[in-house]
Amino acid sequence: MMPDLDPNTDLSFTRRLSVPRQLIWDCWTQPRHLPHFFIPAPNRVTSVDIDLRVGGRFNTTFDVDGTVMDNKGIYLEVVPGERLVFTDTYTEGWKPVPEPFMTAVLLLADAPGGGTTYTAIARHRSAETCKAHRDMGFFDGWGTVATQLEAYARTLAA
Repeated sequence: MMPDLDPNTDLSFTRRLSVPRQLIWDCWTQPRHLPHFFIPAPNRVTSVDIDLRVGGRFNTTFDVDGTVMDNKGIYLEVVPGERLVFTDTYTEGWKPVPEPFMTAVLLLADAPGGGTTYTAIARHRSAETCKAHRDMGFFDGWGTVATQLEAYARTLAA
């Protein structure tokens, strides 16, 4: 189910990926897979810690041009094979963070003719935060992640 989108605070795109939905789900929910696609190359994911349940942690560490970036968050919704919602608004134990950035919604469905219909949504608290994310390159960045995800998932299907 597609949530109602607010053009002032939500960014989204949908793409057909040429791999089965279960592989896309596995890539997003198993720590060993995320370093292969989760941040646009040449940047790297250096650490992943997942507790895949509502309220469970979704923590990653990135190396972006030599700068270490810790990202801590939790899952808000987990519908196996269909929907994954995570946020940096809270950390494990429902502890609020002082300056949250976004909530991500990933929707997966079987695509007509095969593959996966992949929708990524970034929801923001304000129009200003949304604009900042757009200006940072949401579409290019998340698009690159989708391309990397598809390429990596193809190696798992072989």
